[in-house]
Amino acid sequence: MKKTIRFLGVVIVSTMLCINLASAEQPKIPFSVGVFPQEMRVFHTEKEGLPSNDVWAVALAKDGRVVARTAMGDAVLKDGKWSATNNFSDLFKAKKTVPVAMRAVLNKAGAVLVVARGPEGQVAVGTERGLFLSDHEGTRQVFPRDGNKSWAPTGVTVSYDGLGRLWFASYQGAGRYGKGVWSLYTGAEGLPYDDMTAVAGCADGTVWFGTAIGAIRFDGSAWAYRQGKRWLPGDEVRDIAVDAGGNAWVATADGLSFIYFKGMTLAEKAKHYEDEIDRHHRRTEFGYVIDAHAPAQGKKENLNLGDSDNDGLWTSMYGAGECFAYGATKDPEAKRRARDAFRALSFLSEAPRGSEHEPPRGFIARTVLETTSDKNPNSGGYTIENQLRKKQRDGYWRVYEPRWPKSSDGSYYWKSDTSSDELDGHYFFYPLYYDLVAETEEEKSAAREIVRANIDHLIGHDFSMHDHAGKTRWAVYGPKDLNQDSEWHEERGLKSISILSYLNVAFHMTGDMKYRKVAKELRDKHSYHINVMWPKYQRGIGSGNQSDDEMAFMSYYNLIKYEPDPKLKRLYVASFANSWRQEEPEMNPFFNFCFASQAMGIEFTNIWGTFDLSPWETWLDDSINTLRRFPLDRFDWRHTNHHRKDLILLSDHWADAYDDTYRGKGYRNNGKVLPVDERFFNHWNASPWELDTGGGGHVIGTGTVYTLPYYMGLYHGFIAAD
Repeated sequence: MKKTIRFLGVVIVSTMLCINLASAEQPKIPFSVGVFPQEMRVFHTEKEGLPSNDVWAVALAKDGRVVARTAMGDAVLKDGKWSATNNFSDLFKAKKTVPVAMRAVLNKAGAVLVVARGPEGQVAVGTERGLFLSDHEGTRQVFPRDGNKSWAPTGVTVSYDGLGRLWFASYQGAGRYGKGVWSLYTGAEGLPYDDMTAVAGCADGTVWFGTAIGAIRFDGSAWAYRQGKRWLPGDEVRDIAVDAGGNAWVATADGLSFIYFKGMTLAEKAKHYEDEIDRHHRRTEFGYVIDAHAPAQGKKENLNLGDSDNDGLWTSMYGAGECFAYGATKDPEAKRRARDAFRALSFLSEAPRGSEHEPPRGFIARTVLETTSDKNPNSGGYTIENQLRKKQRDGYWRVYEPRWPKSSDGSYYWKSDTSSDELDGHYFFYPLYYDLVAETEEEKSAAREIVRANIDHLIGHDFSMHDHAGKTRWAVYGPKDLNQDSEWHEERGLKSISILSYLNVAFHMTGDMKYRKVAKELRDKHSYHINVMWPKYQRGIGSGNQSDDEMAFMSYYNLIKYEPDPKLKRLYVASFANSWRQEEPEMNPFFNFCFASQAMGIEFTNIWGTFDLSPWETWLDDSINTLRRFPLDRFDWRHTNHHRKDLILLSDHWADAYDDTYRGKGYRNNGKVLPVDERFFNHWNASPWELDTGGGGHVIGTGTVYTLPYYMGLYHGFIAAD
């Protein structure tokens, strides 16, 4: 019996928090993945030797050679090269040759689209006007029925899989016939799109569908939608052929795609991303980890790496992953990378010191830029004139110069107005480095003193960060702001989590009791622990700001991990549980591992009883699924999903009162967001509820979104070592 739990007066719990779900049996850990099929693709177009990009059909010869029929003639692939041919006309002719015994039945059925032959002599024919079958029951037109669905399919293509089952694709949807039973698939059953053009069954029973907008793979339980240049040279799919290994050749109006599978382990995948980061994503001598920009679409040549406001955050998250990696594996390369991240992040504290525009001690810069670069960061939008224009649109904007002062030696510009995003990242990284990587007292002291200087800076400035121009725009945590200024009411919960987490980290790393006393004062006098119980203003799944979620989960992790008071720890886990349950549909391994590592087996008692706050049993399967499906290719290819038939759109009820539209967001009707290989995002702060994502293949995101959760899961024992 389900019963909604309410933490009256203290804990505000979503209606998702139910006893039976909270007490669900946990998955067995560690989860052993081993070698899995990593999906990849290669395009074949005129550049690779095809006669034309306009590919009409594709087929496999008996010897395994691939034959493509294009607008400019046929071509065969041999030893990696295409050559024109006229030797395979019978191969394509056979796909539309109807047995003599069936021709009378098909007399008025319209054009024959595909003929398929089954393992026991069956013949299925798909035509413009119907589906026809010849087997031991005779020759007839068939009208599939599945429960209350009964179809007279049109625009039909057909194929048999290796298990002897008949598959068809039609304008109505897709279907399967085996052992006398029909199964019909529409958006309600998870079929992503139904303007079907082709079907090809695989030896293991998996099936591929072609549609007017992309290709679809279905293994009997999970659907995969392959649309956009991450997977296809063009979206209009004309034909599909599959080889014995289940790899697919997809013929489109813009070329041929070979979608194939390579055996890989999660560890090998992590190494791939780490190598790519070392090769393409490091900026300045310190190696800040940042997205790369490619002048030529899809090519890793002449890459540009510019600064971003969140260099400190992204490098912190990358470095945190390497700390977990070293903690789990003791790999010296992981230690080197973690130390490099520490050097880069510590320089953000060092660069402002002694500057002509020196801020108070303990200030941490957003990022740095070499003064030898061609860019003058104080020009453009940061002139006083342009800042005044920004102030008209943004009441929080601070007008001052310079935004980018120079370091004392003149080698670097350092960026001011540091935000809470950066601090959350730094405070996530430093204790991990201190606990897992720093071994000598010298190493530990270096990290300890950065944290000490910064937390003392915050305490000494009413819990706010101050640069040379005064109080920063977003790094604000003081009671007067959070509890008394209406402009900050939405930030109250998140900023309370952050500052209490910082204080716990500071106490852990320094042992100085004054940080416990300050935290107690924030709780006793200003109710910061109560603020924590309502972490953000949110109206349901998919609402609110994803950056806030990312920041909150990093801060929750250390708030709970380093909280010595068991009662407070349980209180904080209850808050964390409410946050995680809003995020559970996102299949986010980083969020899942942050929560599971702190909440597993934790019980919370209130006036309604005692409740298990452990994550729902979905957390590990969803996380592994996401890690496995991450594309190796991190280019920002465009993914278009708004037309899909398996989606539920988010309502305007989810939107803020001052922004009352909520267009273009949704999730699959299985309750989960789109998988990671069907959308693009650079970082975990991107909304997974956006249906159309990505760009033109000119931005390369880093692999941190994979390496951080993978190594975190490995360190905490959720994932078995390969």
